[in-house]
Amino acid sequence: MIKWLEDNTPKMVLAPSFIAVLIFVYGFIAWTAWVSLTRSRLLPKYEIEGFIQYDRLFASPRWDTAFTNLFIFGILFIVIAMILGLLLAILLDQNIRTEGALRTIYLYPMALSMIVTGTAWKWILNPGLGLEATVRGWGYENFTFDWLVNPDMAIYTIVIAAIWQSSGFVMALFLAGLRSVDGEIIKAAQVDGIPTWRVYTAIIIPSMAPIFLSAFIVLSHLAIKSFDLVIALTGGGPGYATDLPATYMYAMAFSRGDIGQAASSAMIMMMVVFTIVVPYLYSELRSKDG
Repeated sequence: MIKWLEDNTPKMVLAPSFIAVLIFVYGFIAWTAWVSLTRSRLLPKYEIEGFIQYDRLFASPRWDTAFTNLFIFGILFIVIAMILGLLLAILLDQNIRTEGALRTIYLYPMALSMIVTGTAWKWILNPGLGLEATVRGWGYENFTFDWLVNPDMAIYTIVIAAIWQSSGFVMALFLAGLRSVDGEIIKAAQVDGIPTWRVYTAIIIPSMAPIFLSAFIVLSHLAIKSFDLVIALTGGGPGYATDLPATYMYAMAFSRGDIGQAASSAMIMMMVVFTIVVPYLYSELRSKDG
């Protein structure tokens, strides 16, 4: 009996967590996939009707806006956050005296929740009491910065807030990568008279390819699930100009009472995640096997 307990205690300890994940993660994914193939509206139905919900989804102007916004937001957010994070990391890698203070300042936004970030930037970008009102108070009466209430520009306010939130985290990743590069290689390049900028572009940055990939995966995940930032900053407005798939799904499920549309949009979001994560996992497993 004691021998049996010793052999099976790890399994007994892990079993509840395994069962909970199986039911509440994979079970609900399967349920969502099933519901997305039915005519469910306010209440779920379980008779399979094919891809009716997906036809409705792709015919919806609001979904089209949400999906377009995801690409605009995702591309700008990922590219700018990675560039800014890399530049900040290179700055701190110069062993400046105030590195500790600057690193804390750059990392501080990551300690805040997306709700706090969205609320803060909502005040900053509000034309009546934020940046525009402040600059006009300085005497520049013609200054205008109304992106928050401009349907054509509001999505870029989400980009600004997200970059402010995440660029410090990217900086930390890149700084760790820079500090892990063999110093002898850098010294040898400097002895050969290679300029510092060339050392970074030709030696250091190419060696950090795995870190770039990791940063890309993390930022992509943040972009896809940026529900709370949008809700706090714009509420999806003006109108639904800043809707993302996550806010669309929430609106369909809890505001419009359309479970079928919520389920189909959730499955599309999951497919987008899979197209990003699966190649990454494949490359990681392949490198380990090699």
